[in-house]
Amino acid sequence: MWNDLDRHRDRLAGTPIAALFDTDPARAQDFAVEAGDMRLDYSKTGIDRAARDALTALCDGSGLAVRRAALFSGAPINGTEGRAVLHTALRDPGSGPVFVDGQDVMPGLRDTLARMEAFADRVRADGQVCDVVNIGIGGSDLGPAMVTAALAPFHDGPRCHFVSNVDGAHIADTLRGLDPRRTLVVVASKTFTTIETMTNARTARDWMIAGGGDPATHFAAVSTALDRTAAFGIPGTSVFGFADWVGGRYSVWGPIGLAVMLAIGPAQFRAFLDGGRSMDAHFRSAPWARNLPVMLALTGIWHHQVLGHPTRAVLPYDQRLARLPAYLQQLEMESNGKGVTQAGDPVSRPVAPVVWGEPGTNGQHAFYQMLHQGAQVVPCEFLVAAKGHEPDLAHQHRLLLANCLAQSQALMGGRSLVEARAMLTGRFTGEELDRQARHRVFPGNRPSVTLIYPQLTPFTLGQIIAAYEHRVFVEGTVMGINSYDQWGVELGKELATALAPALDGGEAPADVDPSTQALLGYIRRHSS
Repeated sequence: MWNDLDRHRDRLAGTPIAALFDTDPARAQDFAVEAGDMRLDYSKTGIDRAARDALTALCDGSGLAVRRAALFSGAPINGTEGRAVLHTALRDPGSGPVFVDGQDVMPGLRDTLARMEAFADRVRADGQVCDVVNIGIGGSDLGPAMVTAALAPFHDGPRCHFVSNVDGAHIADTLRGLDPRRTLVVVASKTFTTIETMTNARTARDWMIAGGGDPATHFAAVSTALDRTAAFGIPGTSVFGFADWVGGRYSVWGPIGLAVMLAIGPAQFRAFLDGGRSMDAHFRSAPWARNLPVMLALTGIWHHQVLGHPTRAVLPYDQRLARLPAYLQQLEMESNGKGVTQAGDPVSRPVAPVVWGEPGTNGQHAFYQMLHQGAQVVPCEFLVAAKGHEPDLAHQHRLLLANCLAQSQALMGGRSLVEARAMLTGRFTGEELDRQARHRVFPGNRPSVTLIYPQLTPFTLGQIIAAYEHRVFVEGTVMGINSYDQWGVELGKELATALAPALDGGEAPADVDPSTQALLGYIRRHSS
């Protein structure tokens, strides 16, 4: 199958993307997929009908349909840890039984959601809490921080702040100006042992006590370690757990989303879940070529695994989605940044691209120069809403839309030397005209996809996140890897634990390399 795709790559190498519209008048419609009101346009890529057929053949060849059914059924598809992968169940609380190790997990899930809603209603109603500080890291921070920022127009609860970095500056800057007596701290750590999170949690507890607050009533936890949360002083009624079949980067749909629920309320949080569930239904039923997450995945595979482009730019034309590139960076690179297959064999091709990006239009004045005229090609993914949330600033949203559409058009079409010369004729002549014109040439033929939707609402955001989750699942299935473990984060954490005593004046481990020894010496000299 990969050889077939390589042949299509070679066949299409000399065909500009723009030329594909000339040979296929229906391309703009046929190379787009809709899920509800959401539309993915991938017509500005170098994929033609034959290449698309070869890409969708990957789905059948990798057993995607069988593995998709296993995902939703609760089978232990996380093979290295022997776990189910059931974040989809979190956003479908009204569904029938889902069994893990012979036990229906849905009653417990519904009970936890009901407890979260009662807790959020109580906090939001009594008016005593003005600020919520969520302390977590990785998926316990990126998900709720991104979603809370994205849904700012729907906030009607306390202000939410997020602390993740163990750098003391992060928590110091966040707590400065808050009232300990009117602040709720949510500590998000499944095991309640994550060193960065627990260090920040202890700092927050000391701050609260010093300021006259009561940790027993102004702390909550998202954790399954009830003994540790109790020892910390958090009552069981304020602790919300989730099972090991929910990975951190997929966990915003459940108790990790408590801060989101506190900000927007249980009803809007349910709408967020509804959006994710609607994308699940689409993903489970639509044929491959009309399936939005599948085609999002296959265009990514075409660009990375087939064409060899090493990075992908995520470019939301929505300031409230400023944290989406970082969220998707973790989702993709922690899930699929693997070097071996499920069987433990080396992968045959690179698996996960480097994911990066910034919101438009800021990025246009930062790195779009490289996107348009750099020697390397970076496939781009634009996200934009047809309508904003500020009716009195509709003219600004129209300008935002114009910029978004213009960028994808410019990336594809470019500007030729002839066009550049024509625009400069009269200002320059002779060799200087040629020199100046070459600086204004845009190579074009640079691929992009656009995900467009009516408006950024809780429902729409749920659709977006679920679509990208399933995209990662499809990519991982096609490449034969396990998208749901993350052993790559472990080694550095183990070494940090071993090095910490040396920074307090103790001896460094005997196996520390000379470079690290020298750096430890520098720190000792300059930190006393």
